Amino acid sequence: MFDLAKLETYRETDRIEAKRALGGLPESLWETYSAFANTKGGVILLGVGEREDRTLYPVDLPNPTALMREIWRIVSDPGQVSVNLLTDEDVCWMEVEGKDVIVVEVPPAPRDKRPVYVGGDPFSGAYHRSGDGDYRLSREMVQQMLDEAKK
Repeated sequence: MFDLAKLETYRETDRIEAKRALGGLPESLWETYSAFANTKGGVILLGVGEREDRTLYPVDLPNPTALMREIWRIVSDPGQVSVNLLTDEDVCWMEVEGKDVIVVEVPPAPRDKRPVYVGGDPFSGAYHRSGDGDYRLSREMVQQMLDEAKK
């Protein structure tokens, strides 16, 4: 489990993504979900900002209950996300320094579920994680994943 008591010691990496989410769920959340699922997995922190020195800090989500409902609604809709890899243990709401933070631990997708993508088209909605960024998978990489999933 990700240790939020050490939040300031973490940085965004190929396994950690911070999103302030003060205006609701950011659309880029699902690109990151896809990217983590298609690589090594990772942790998405909602209600966490990044300072100029790259340290992370809690920002206090205005309505974490509604955000958690929205996460489950979207991840369970195959028209929006190709596969739900999350279990109840993967999504939790915690308090850090008196502020609400949602932690989403995205596991790596098994080969037969890859590529994980957003929207209805794997060729335009599949991502991978590199460094602290999410990048669209090439057409060739998507095809390779689709071929491997059939094996």
